Parts: sequence; structure tokens; C-alpha cells
Amino acid sequence: MEKKIVQTAGRTQLGDFAPLFAEANDDFLFGKVWNDPSVDVKTRCIITVTSLVSMGITDGSLSYHLQNAKNHGVSKAEIAGILTQVGFYAGWPKAWAAFGLAGAVWKDAAPALTEKERFAQELMFPIGGPNDAYAKYFKGQSYLAPVSTEQVPIYNVTFEPKCRNNWHIHHADKGGGQLLICVGGKGIYQAWGKKPVLMLPGSVVHIPAGVKHWHGAVTDAWFSHLAMDPEGVNTSNEWLEEVSDAQYEKTLAALT
Repeated sequence: MEKKIVQTAGRTQLGDFAPLFAEANDDFLFGKVWNDPSVDVKTRCIITVTSLVSMGITDGSLSYHLQNAKNHGVSKAEIAGILTQVGFYAGWPKAWAAFGLAGAVWKDAAPALTEKERFAQELMFPIGGPNDAYAKYFKGQSYLAPVSTEQVPIYNVTFEPKCRNNWHIHHADKGGGQLLICVGGKGIYQAWGKKPVLMLPGSVVHIPAGVKHWHGAVTDAWFSHLAMDPEGVNTSNEWLEEVSDAQYEKTLAALT
């Protein structure tokens, strides 16, 4: 839940001179409009900055709203893109003036994180390095990080959006199979001839030996799961055909 927006500038600066205006500013504009859940606060910040620049207002009020935008998640790259577009539609000089103020607000901003870096920050397990040893069995980029190599081997497998592994089977004369636990993002597990399963953080999938299956990320999200192979007799892994784009899209459609 987003933190409630509270404003007192109206009463502080204009309470004695224009109490009705101060009340409208603090209680209605910021108290109600800015806290209306129909639009998230970051988007409201962008709308407000765009409106002020379009009107040519590049004084302290714009500086305030630029800082407010930064505080609510607008990155240096995003504000540069926003002001560039505003410049084409509202006027080059207006955007030029706004860039001067924005440069001061984002002067010490860290470089924007990549999607991978942002996703890694959400995980309690490392993403690890590229899963090169098994790359030929994956469509798209995957990553592998050992979590435990003693007693029970556990690996964190991470899939970029749209990445999935081939159909495969964990064989065993006794025991074996695989256990998957989603630890981040959004993914899919599907056994041959069965409905797909949407995997979200905390989802657990038990895969018996001999079951043909695949798993991977959805189109618009990264996905990480812990993979554990229970002990078994004469265990092996058989990699099969890849999951075609058509098959993948059909599976996604079956989730909705």
C-alpha cells in the first residue's frame, strides 16, 4: 500500500492570507486527488511535471514536483525521456529550462538498474552466472546458482522473460523425480497432457520420475525457482524437443 500523501504547505505559506485556498490545496488537491487510488502516485508525479512544463512553469513549484517524482520512483532515465517528449509537443525552450532543474534533482542519482539487477534485488537467493552448461536445452537466457551442494543439492534456476527449458524426463528405477519451489517472479510448469500450472513465489511443484514436462518464465516477467532432485536408484535426465513458440503461446493462453 502506498504511503498517504500529506501536505501542509498551503496553511504554512498562505494560511493567514488565503485560508480557503490553503485548505483547498492541502485537504482537497493533496488530501483527496493525490490520494485517489485510481492512479498511482508515480504516474501522478509524471502527469504533474508534464503539465507544469507544458505551461512554461519552471520555478520552485516545478523543482518541488521533480523532487517528488524522484522520491516516488521516477528514474533519471525516465525523467530525461519524459522531458524530451514534452519538448517536442509543448516547446523546446520549456523542456530546456526543465532539464536545468531536473539535472540538479537527479545530479547524484545512481544509474538506472537493468531488469535483471532489479529482479536480483527482489530475491533472497543469488541469480548466479549464465547457465552455459545447459544452454542447448533452453530457449532464451537462463542463469544457475548453487544454493547447497551438500546433503540435498539445491540450485536456484532463473529464467529471463519468455525463457523456458525443453521438454524433459527425470528417470529413476525408484524414487527420483524433481521438486521445484518458486522464489521469485512468475513462471509456468506443464506436464505432458496436463493443464499448465502458474508458479508464483511460494508455489511448490512435485514432479514424479518418468513424467515428461517443462518449465519457464511468462512473457513479461522474470522467474526463479529452486530445483531439488530427490534421491533415487539409477537416476538420469533425458532432454527432449524444445517447446515451440506456438506451443508456448498456447500454454500461456490456457493460464488465463
